[in-house]
Amino acid sequence: MKKVVHVITDTNIGGAGMLLLNFLRRANHSAFEYIVLTPERSALTPRIEALGVQVLETPGIGERSLSLSSIGRFRRVFRSLRPDIVHTHAALSARAAARLCGKCQIVHTRHCAFDLPARQKKFPLRQIMGSVNNVLSDHIIAISPAAEENLVDTGVNPEKISVLFNGVEQSPFLEDQAKKEIRRQYGVGDNEFVCAIIARLEEYKGQRVVLEAAGLLREYPIRFLIAGEGTDEAYLKNRAEELRLNSIVFTGFVNDIYKIENIMDLQINASFGSETSSLSLLEGMSLGAAAVASDFGGNPYLILHGENGLIFEKKNARALADAVLSLYIDQAALHSMGEQASQIYQRRFTASIMAKSTEAVYERLLKSSKIKSS
Repeated sequence: MKKVVHVITDTNIGGAGMLLLNFLRRANHSAFEYIVLTPERSALTPRIEALGVQVLETPGIGERSLSLSSIGRFRRVFRSLRPDIVHTHAALSARAAARLCGKCQIVHTRHCAFDLPARQKKFPLRQIMGSVNNVLSDHIIAISPAAEENLVDTGVNPEKISVLFNGVEQSPFLEDQAKKEIRRQYGVGDNEFVCAIIARLEEYKGQRVVLEAAGLLREYPIRFLIAGEGTDEAYLKNRAEELRLNSIVFTGFVNDIYKIENIMDLQINASFGSETSSLSLLEGMSLGAAAVASDFGGNPYLILHGENGLIFEKKNARALADAVLSLYIDQAALHSMGEQASQIYQRRFTASIMAKSTEAVYERLLKSSKIKSS
């Protein structure tokens, strides 16, 4: 059995952590032995252990992609474990340590996509960044074509990259009575149309744009649920008061987010700073929810305009309001897009599909390394 060591330096559970949990649930544990390295007191540790996967908490690696001391720590762990594959999520120090060990294949997952500064696409930064990724990775998984584009623009060899979208578990379906209770919990009327944006409250996630759009739609019975917490929370609440928006509900952090997903008629993603394969969009799709999403990053690869939702120009509150209103008015189109969302999820974005695709990358790398060594 081949041994695969995943390295994740997040202390909290973000998108990378959720991807890893989804992967481990559906991985082929009879073909691969999985071990995960996490920082001390990581919120991921108990959840990974609950899946029956060994976790090694490693001191001094939390929230840092690169440090010289971490390279030494990782190198000692890898020498002890002797993995066939090291799969990193950020953690540049782990990639460097694995390369120094010299006897394993290195896989790296690129989770983010950004509007890159022009200087990163030109000499010398492009050559430097490309060389680092090319030398310290045998293969790179980009979770969206937008992430792949970032990598190629900064000098990564395209032959080293596979685009494998995030996959999520099917969110639970709730009965009508349970939905009614949740609507009452958040003060949503029986006849109100519910839009939800599920994301950290950070400026680049676009909740400010949602508030402005809500102001343009104040005459309609449309309720906007803003789920999450973050550094932009105070600004958003103050702005909602300034605009006198009675249609806005700040839910805070919601542990059982599927409850929000079950009562939303339409999901919104308004990101303009970092977005690849949005887990909340995929979870909504699993429940048959259409979406209105910005044209940033990976969104247009998940939400196909006119099929399972609508795409609007990022940062454009009027365009967002028009898209929401069009689906509020045309319920037949909304229903059709919801059905398409469910079908697209089943074809492309399940956790099982993601796990099989990832393990196929492992198999190819191991086969290639065996041929080269023979």
